[in-house]
Amino acid sequence: MCRARPLLLIIVAAALAAPVASAQLPPPAPTPAPAPAEPMIAAGTKAGGIDVGGLTVAQATQRLTEVAGPPLTRNVAVDVAGRRFRLTPGRLHLRLDAERTAKRAYYAGRDNPQPVDVPLAVAYRRAVVQSFSTTTARTVYIAPRDATVKITLRRILRRHSRTGRSLDAKALQASIEATLINPAAPRKLRPARAVLTPKVNSNDLPKRYATVLTIDRNNFKLRLFKRLKLSKTYGIAVGMAGLDTPAGLYHIQNKEVNPAWHVPNSSWAGSLAGQTIPGGAPNNPLRARWMGVANGVGIHGTAEDWSIGTRASHGCIRMHVSDVIDLYDRVPLGTPVLIG
Repeated sequence: MCRARPLLLIIVAAALAAPVASAQLPPPAPTPAPAPAEPMIAAGTKAGGIDVGGLTVAQATQRLTEVAGPPLTRNVAVDVAGRRFRLTPGRLHLRLDAERTAKRAYYAGRDNPQPVDVPLAVAYRRAVVQSFSTTTARTVYIAPRDATVKITLRRILRRHSRTGRSLDAKALQASIEATLINPAAPRKLRPARAVLTPKVNSNDLPKRYATVLTIDRNNFKLRLFKRLKLSKTYGIAVGMAGLDTPAGLYHIQNKEVNPAWHVPNSSWAGSLAGQTIPGGAPNNPLRARWMGVANGVGIHGTAEDWSIGTRASHGCIRMHVSDVIDLYDRVPLGTPVLIG
């Protein structure tokens, strides 16, 4: 029994020294590579005046939505000529695309060595802005008024000129559009109107109305005005009942010395109807001078001095021969003639 123990020990030692077969295990999984960091917008970059430098596009989108969004939802008010005109975002269908703006900032910052400020990506209906600007300008427009005269039988009254006002619709449209994309811009605009100068001022009137005649049929007076002031008054005769001198505002159309008389085809002309009587002929009632007014009616001298101060003519304005000669050279063609 004592001899077998050493052999057992040898066998156990040998077994312990033999290599142990290891179990087959799967290879370890590779360590995942870290996700690349999201790119950042370059430092100093702004969008619509809002600093988005150092932010990711997603972060910049959030910041722009929070900071730029609310101001852009306010009305734009235009105060002009004591009135207020409002333009609402709803009418404009205005919308801020914050993500697009953030991407715009990212690429601009990446491609420019210097800090940049990119505009906001804002969509709106430009036609609405144009229509609003045009309507506003038309509403507050005041046309300039030229100085004019009011001619009465006894005097000439001046109506003074007035300046006008005009709003530049295109400039207003540009201002509104600049405001719509800038959240920091004031939403109240106060555009100025341009002053429109009239073409004719009060001081121009005496030259424009250097000579004016008025025919006062009731008082049988012809008044001559020079530079808006009464210069001289003459006695006249006017048309008889049924052949009245026509009332209205006319102008001197033609002038003639010792005029021929083209007799009208009227019953009162008798046998002379349709004939032409030479100037200076004894049977020519148009003496010395003629100043045509309208439709065969004119101012002329007469040999029937007794008729002055009465309704005696066939529609014309009669004057003493000496008076019509005196008046003739004072009255140019085109002179206004008010018959009342």
